[in-house]
Amino acid sequence: MWLVQNVGLAKDALHVYVALTLLLGAALIFGWKLSSWKPWCLVLAAALVGEVWDLRDSFANRAPIDLWANWHDIWNTMLWPSVIVLLARYTVVFRR
Repeated sequence: MWLVQNVGLAKDALHVYVALTLLLGAALIFGWKLSSWKPWCLVLAAALVGEVWDLRDSFANRAPIDLWANWHDIWNTMLWPSVIVLLARYTVVFRR
């Protein structure tokens, strides 16, 4: 929530930025190809950990659980990394 309040972006936008940063950063740092499942799985793991954290916070604060909102966050986070991996695998967009 600190980022949402101080960066000026909506939480959904931050999900997308973090996902793309993780995908591209992991490919760059570890030398993984964008067509590989590895950077995509890293993004998925981060998205799932984030949603587990949100659920934990909801339980701790006795807030209502909205699983649809959790699913929306995962879907929103994974959309563009999935598109990039599919483009890298099945088109020439990311080939040299």
